[in-house]
This record gives sequence, C-alpha cells and structure tokens, in this order.
Amino acid sequence: MQKNTSPCYYGDYLQLDKILTAQAPESAKYAAEAHDETLFIIVHQVYELWFKQILHELAAVQQVFAAEQVKDEQLTGIVHKLKRVITIQRHLNQQIAVMETMTPQDFMSFRDYLVPASGFQSIQFKMLEIGLGLKSEFRIDFDKNQFYSRLNEKDRLFLQQLEHAPSLFERLEQWLERMPFLEFADFSFWQMYRQATDTMLANDKTTVQSIEQISVAERELQLAEIARTEDQFRALLDADQYQQLQQQGSFRLSQKALLSALFINLYQEEPMFNLPYQLLTCLTDIDEQLTIWRYKHAMMVQRMLGTKIGTGGSSGHDYLKRTTEKNRIYTDLFNMATFLLPKHALPVLPPTIKRQLGFYFAGQV
Repeated sequence: MQKNTSPCYYGDYLQLDKILTAQAPESAKYAAEAHDETLFIIVHQVYELWFKQILHELAAVQQVFAAEQVKDEQLTGIVHKLKRVITIQRHLNQQIAVMETMTPQDFMSFRDYLVPASGFQSIQFKMLEIGLGLKSEFRIDFDKNQFYSRLNEKDRLFLQQLEHAPSLFERLEQWLERMPFLEFADFSFWQMYRQATDTMLANDKTTVQSIEQISVAERELQLAEIARTEDQFRALLDADQYQQLQQQGSFRLSQKALLSALFINLYQEEPMFNLPYQLLTCLTDIDEQLTIWRYKHAMMVQRMLGTKIGTGGSSGHDYLKRTTEKNRIYTDLFNMATFLLPKHALPVLPPTIKRQLGFYFAGQV
C-alpha cells in the first residue's frame, strides 16, 4: 500500500541532475578536453559511491559489536552484511578492467593537470581501512609518515579522531575474548590439543626422515620448518612466549582471542559455531579482497606510469606494491590454518560440552 503523500519521480529520487553534472574534466580548463578524462572521473566517482555503501554496512556491524553482548540471532544479520561487502569488493576489483581500457598515452593527455590530487586523498577509503583496523601504527613506514600529509586540515583532524575510535578488529578481539568455551570444568581441552599437535608434528618428522628421494639439505630445510611450527604451537599455549611473539609482530590478536578463534575453526561444524565461523571467514575474505584491489591497482599503475612517481608524490607502482604486501589486517585469521588439526585427530568433546554447542529440543514423554 502506498505510504508516500507526494509523488516520487525517478530522476528526483536519485538526484540525477547532481550526479550526471558532477563530471568536470580539468583538461577542459586549459586546452581541448581529453576524451578519456570523463572515464577516469566516473570510475573514481563510482568507487566512492561503493565505498559509501561499504561504510554504511560496516557501521551497522560495528553498532552490534559495540554492545556488551552480541546475541546469536544478531550474527545472522552481521554475516549477511559482511557478505554484501565482499560482493561489492569483488565488483570493485572487476571495475579496474574498465579503467584499463585507457592507454598510457590517453592517461598522459590529462594526468599533469591533476597535480597534486591523488588517491591518497580518498577520505572514505581511509575511513574504511581505519574502521577495519588498519590504523597508523600498523601501516608501512611510508604510510606512517605520509598518511596525513596530503590532506587538508579538516580531513586530517577527522581521520585522526577516527584513529581513537574502536575499530572492527578491536571489537572482534573483545568479542572473541568473551567466548565462554576456553575453560571447561573437568575437560582439559588444550592439554589434549597439545598432545594431538605433538603427535601430528612427530609424524611429520618421521615422514620427512623416511623419504629417500630428497637431498640432505632439503631434508634439513623441511625439518627446520617443522621445528619453527613447533615453536609457534608452543607459543600459542604459553602466555610469555605468545606475548614475546606478539611484540615482534608475529601475532596481533590477544592470546585469548586467538585461542577462541582457533576453537571456532576447529569445531566449525558444531551448530553454535556455524555463524561465528562464517563471521571469521567473511573478515578474512574482506581482507583478501582489499589485498587483491591493491594488487590490481598496483599493476594498473605500472601499466599507466611505468616507474614514474604518482601525482601525489609517492613512488607510484613501488609504493602500491609495498602496501599490497604489508597493509594487511586479519593476518592472524589467514594464518589460522597453521594450528588446525585434521578432523580425525581432534579431541573428542564430552557429551556435556557437545550439548552446549548444539541445539536440543526436549519433547514431552
């Protein structure tokens, strides 16, 4: 049933008069308008519109996690919103192909009119990175020094204030730390987990030592890798060792949060962990799509600029390549596979705990 009291007209609703007249090529101010500058503007405007939608979805997710308790039924909406973000990101990554229909010479026809404008100045993209958890302290050194230098005072102050607000990473860490399944009454899960991992790694050693077709150097290399994995497993369950590795940058999540995330991954098929597992997977996917976006952007810039510097003063392709490798957020979730066990080697959960992790309906006798 109609609820509006005045007619709604398509063009007015979408404010197309503003959107379709918002393309003003700089080249036209100085010479003949460069044909491909309109494409360049529209692609970036579309990026910014999608960034706005992503921020809209993440704000709703943040609002739920800001509460002292996150109800199970709320996780359904959170996962749905995060999956929407991932779908948008995939679309954005494909959109780079549209930009690549422009040749380097087409870009050169208007590029020098844009100095010193740069993608550095995309406030929404910076809001996205900060909101997800990529704050200044976790950026590459160039970013730490240059992150705010190319912004006007208003934008700089806004983002600096945003740095002090809890990010989604921090909210996730707090939520994981509240998980009630790290301590069980008479069931020593982590002791059994340690025994299972010791057995798994001992079997790996035996396998490597029994292979005759590899050289001594290769065998030593594989055994050294197993030894490093053993150190990580030991640190995972030792507070002092974990803290030391955390200070070195090997881990970012707190030990308690990482153990909760690991437990969710190990027993992801338990009904209670289905949605938490999907949530962790979504955050991994979002980080992966951001990495893909940076990589594709870096490759596009190399095609367009070669080794030239960017209009914002960065080293162009080299800078973007470094951000692809280093500006990651949820690496702890990516590295979770290090600590997983095969399903057949998982400690068997007692019936009382299985009952807590499942859904049971009591029928009348």
